[in-house]
Amino acid sequence: MDTKRIRDALGEQFEHQHRRLVFWHDPDREFEEVVGELALDGVSLLRLDEQPALEVKVRLEQEDPRGRYLLYAPFEPPAPHQDWLLDIRLYSASFSADRASMLLAELGLTQQALRRHLADRAKFFASRERLERLKKLISPADTGIDIDRKIIAVLARADQPELFNILISLFDAVPDGNLDAPPPAWAELEKYGVQPALWTLVASHFGYRDETPSLKNLLIRLLVSDFDNACHAPLPEGLRHLTLSRQGTANAVNCLAQWRDSSTRGASYEALSAAVADAIKLEQHLGPLAMADLVDVKTFLVVEQAVARRLRDRVLETAATIKPEVVRDIASRRQNGYWATPGLADTRTAPRRALHAVYQALQAAAELFALRNEHAGTQTPPDASALFSAYTGSLYRFDQHYRHFCEAADDAESRDWDILKALREQIEQTYGNGFLADLALAWNRHLENGLLKLWRLDSVPNQQAFYEREVAPVLAKAPDRRVFVIISDAFRYEAAQELAALLNGKYRFTAELSAQLGVLPSYTALGMAALLSHRVLAYDEGGTIRLDGLPCASLEQRSKVLEAVQGVAVKAEDLMAMKKDEGRAFVKPFRVVYIYHNQVDAVGDSAATEDHTFAAVRKAIDELCDLVGKVVDSLNGNHVLITADHGFLFQETPLGQVDKSSLGNKPPGTVLAKKRYLLGRNLPEDDKAYHGSTATTAGAEGDMEFWVPKGANRFHFVGGSRFVHGGAMPQEIAVPVIRVQHVKDGGKAEKTKSRTVGVSVLGSNFKVTTNRHRFQLIQTEAVGGRVKPLTLKAAIYDGDNPVTNVETLTFDSTSEDMNQWKKTLSLTLEGRHFDSKRVYQLILRDAETRVEEARFDVTIDLAFSNDF
Repeated sequence: MDTKRIRDALGEQFEHQHRRLVFWHDPDREFEEVVGELALDGVSLLRLDEQPALEVKVRLEQEDPRGRYLLYAPFEPPAPHQDWLLDIRLYSASFSADRASMLLAELGLTQQALRRHLADRAKFFASRERLERLKKLISPADTGIDIDRKIIAVLARADQPELFNILISLFDAVPDGNLDAPPPAWAELEKYGVQPALWTLVASHFGYRDETPSLKNLLIRLLVSDFDNACHAPLPEGLRHLTLSRQGTANAVNCLAQWRDSSTRGASYEALSAAVADAIKLEQHLGPLAMADLVDVKTFLVVEQAVARRLRDRVLETAATIKPEVVRDIASRRQNGYWATPGLADTRTAPRRALHAVYQALQAAAELFALRNEHAGTQTPPDASALFSAYTGSLYRFDQHYRHFCEAADDAESRDWDILKALREQIEQTYGNGFLADLALAWNRHLENGLLKLWRLDSVPNQQAFYEREVAPVLAKAPDRRVFVIISDAFRYEAAQELAALLNGKYRFTAELSAQLGVLPSYTALGMAALLSHRVLAYDEGGTIRLDGLPCASLEQRSKVLEAVQGVAVKAEDLMAMKKDEGRAFVKPFRVVYIYHNQVDAVGDSAATEDHTFAAVRKAIDELCDLVGKVVDSLNGNHVLITADHGFLFQETPLGQVDKSSLGNKPPGTVLAKKRYLLGRNLPEDDKAYHGSTATTAGAEGDMEFWVPKGANRFHFVGGSRFVHGGAMPQEIAVPVIRVQHVKDGGKAEKTKSRTVGVSVLGSNFKVTTNRHRFQLIQTEAVGGRVKPLTLKAAIYDGDNPVTNVETLTFDSTSEDMNQWKKTLSLTLEGRHFDSKRVYQLILRDAETRVEEARFDVTIDLAFSNDF
């Protein structure tokens, strides 16, 4: 209440009418909280409910006969024959406040007819704090129902005084997701008499009416109607009686979309939607519905789980004829939805990371099956060079898709989601017994037909010539040239392809990938030595490798070898830890800097950690990308080479005896025996192994020979057995080389800028004539290289306010087929009146940055009214 108005009115009595005593009876106690705040000059407050009447009489007439007093009584005046102060009352003044009129003025309301309405809400207005909060929401033209709605918003502590926000606030406050427990504000709504107004508002917006309405029953109908709206089949009969009218459903869709889109109230939605799903026995009703019927439903986690399982079943059932773009579209739609998006928190009631990983695994599985189908029945390349080129051209994608599947499936299973078990078995069959076995057979033929004796491939350089081929020519161009060589232990070709694509998406970077024929056996000591500058690579009597007579096993020894070319060796983690000035000072004296990175081999080559091999590959890709950025941005590295000592073989399924080429006893002359190779001198022939010479396969001087098992087999299973290297499979000896350059030229640099793919809306003169409207959106080019995917949030807006649900779509198609670029946007209008002459906007915003990408004018001319 505005105390100034009361103070002025009382001031009129005391100052201008020269009253000494003023009686103020307030039987409804409307002003009890205000009276103590008045602080009238020279006027004392006496509360007649706190002091005896005789004491008051003595004070006013004997102790202080000239003092001015406001005599406040929170009760009706007593009857004359019971009034001890009657004689004083007769010569004093009386005061009363018309609270309703004063409220009307203080709230700035223009309708005098609201006085009775405000008087009926007297209990609410007794609090100055509540009144002040309400004043911020009131508009001059508000009606009685508007005032009640805003009173409810104050009591519910809603952000905005709109019904959707009020309901979300009430539901959000339900304790522990208990459908039968009212929110704390519910009792206040009853206390202040506005519960009936809330149900009137609910009836007008949602068409929900009940003899005994409840928040629980309302929520059930909101959620079931939202489910019905998105489902592409008739709702199961057992749920139909729980739906709202067409307008009510439209408003339910928008209300729940706002709730799900709230960054602070998602937890309550997850808990309550789960409680509703349980209450209506939703799982029992999903049986007849196909995946296609449910693909756009976001209402319940139970539906998300059903879609994931059914998509898995489709991948399994259609593996022989699978269309990965269909699986990718469904998975992408679900990952853009509420339950599987990585953009929201991962919780017990919304296991988003697990679900996202499931869909990632399903996409990778579809790609792997499609690749298998594509190559089924194709002719084996006629020679080793052609098969090697086929591997580095496309066959490496078997390894890549398999890794992507296992990486995602492992992530999902680590979060207690094991729905991929049957699919994993099929993937293992396709990759292990299919691709790996077939590749091994084909590659073995070439090894046996002369490749092992020559170890040369047309147009494929050998690893031991790396320095002379890749580093020396750059240094020779100018005395100030510096080359950085990053060597990542066991970083195989398929991972390098992913890294190169990532680097090619960075501004001012260009990355070119090629392959070299790795040394054999493909083990660390030999591979690392082959990459260093040297004239002579040789084994000493004990089997230690020396370069030009120098040992090269440790970091310090490699630095000593590199001194001949003004070079140095450093660990990747040590270089990354250096500050910019420290790093520049470190590299300044050198023209060649060899940087050793070890993530994949460090994890894979241990029985305790080999389970995490593919996670290590992911980490290696990220670390190498950061390392290149450090070299280029902080150390002024213009010429960067990324390579490896060897690759690796890895299968998640534990191996059996069939995968073992048992050696029995080591042959005489053995120097070193590992899972995939054996080194020695004067080795005999053996039908379980290929026998070769390091002089041929690594240019090594001396008489060191080797055995490697045939195909993907192991000699023994000591320690870990699933991660191996040392043999001659393409995954081990197709060693990547990535040439990274820092582009400084302005024109060329401009071409290296990455951008998100463009998106447009098909059609023109957009006119919406039904509550639910579909727009066709299309990306303007294929995604790839420096054209990045784009995730949009889209809705129709009236000014700054959406009048539809806000939908999320990702445009990430890499296909050249324009039909794969299209996405359907389905929007549901709020159930209210729309001006057919007004122009609304369809707005597309970047989901991450909220930057507006495009907007299109839309008219809304609904053919029929949406009365309940």
